[in-house]
Amino acid sequence: MTEDTAPPAKASTRSALLGAMFLMATSAIGPGFITQTTQFTAQLGAAFAFAILVSILVDVAIQLNVWRVVGVSGMRAHQLANRVAPGAGWLLTVLVVIGGLVFNIANVAGAGLGVNAMLGLDAKVGGALSALLAIAIFAIRRAGAALDRIVVVLGVLMIGLTAYVAIVSGPPVGEALRQTVLPDQVSWLVITTLIGGTVGGYITYAGAHRMLDSGLSGPEHAGQVARSSVQGILVTAVMRVLLFLAILGVVAGGVNLAGSDNPTATAFEAAAGEVGLRLFGLILWAAAITSVIGAAYTSVSFLTTRETPQRTTNLLTIGFIVLSTAVFLVAGTTPVTLLIFAGAFNGLILPIGFTILLWVAWRRQDLLGGYRYPRWLLALGVAGWLVTLFIGYQFVAANLGKL
Repeated sequence: MTEDTAPPAKASTRSALLGAMFLMATSAIGPGFITQTTQFTAQLGAAFAFAILVSILVDVAIQLNVWRVVGVSGMRAHQLANRVAPGAGWLLTVLVVIGGLVFNIANVAGAGLGVNAMLGLDAKVGGALSALLAIAIFAIRRAGAALDRIVVVLGVLMIGLTAYVAIVSGPPVGEALRQTVLPDQVSWLVITTLIGGTVGGYITYAGAHRMLDSGLSGPEHAGQVARSSVQGILVTAVMRVLLFLAILGVVAGGVNLAGSDNPTATAFEAAAGEVGLRLFGLILWAAAITSVIGAAYTSVSFLTTRETPQRTTNLLTIGFIVLSTAVFLVAGTTPVTLLIFAGAFNGLILPIGFTILLWVAWRRQDLLGGYRYPRWLLALGVAGWLVTLFIGYQFVAANLGKL
């Protein structure tokens, strides 16, 4: 009987782990990143490649450490925070849930924009229909398995379609490579917003918390946790680079994206005509719906524990999506503005939770089951942490006079 039941259990774990990798990746390449990439590529041109590089390097430093600490400890980030300093977990929860709500309103808006570009429906109608689909996923009995399959399929679809547009737009790859290391200009506001939109807020913990639900935790699984985090980061990096190149080819070709209500749609249409516009709609919708799922799932994971009944968790997640959609439907803020703001906000709260996890790695081996944390990994995490502090300082200093 044991031999008969073991393989399905292992297959289920592998599926959940693959889902965790893609949940991290699709959360990081949601509509916020797509919108930001278009806006900033139009603003900086090939020099935006440097911001892409910085965001990937910071992503590596943060996610390798977050996955390792959460995975080895077997506890979610807010539980670890409360063990380090009573009340710190609740503070982290408030920040992540607020940031997740702001981002999820933007995610629903992004889904609406995607449906509008794909089918011509009003953006609010498209956003509401997309939210209903996300709710349906969490309403079924095996919501976790459905979540894993959906984010993997849509993640692969996004990468394939974006690669096609990147090829047909004909970007100046040589110039992009040069400016990756020798940029003509650097904007800390751009970098802060990009990092916030790709690894800040709830995105920091999306994959790691889903990994815990796969049953993969404890010091004995440290190696597998590390491999999974690296694979998830690679998926994210590929999508970031492909999207940047797709937009850069359009901008370098002389297309003016300034003033467009949906600049990414304009860029894709310029690159591949009517087909490009419809493909953009599908890509943006896929990015948005997976991010709606990821934001809701991860935010609610900060309000619950692994012992919380699944029905309670699903109902809270559905409630989170309903609230996000309701705010989107009545808010007057445009989707593009909201997506940019959400990235900046999450970028500023990023260092708080990461500081706690690094402290656990450095001083609280008791929370890691006696696991000897790799010093090189801790050093990498500290380097990424310092970058987030520096970027946050630059952003605040540049905008202090505007408050």
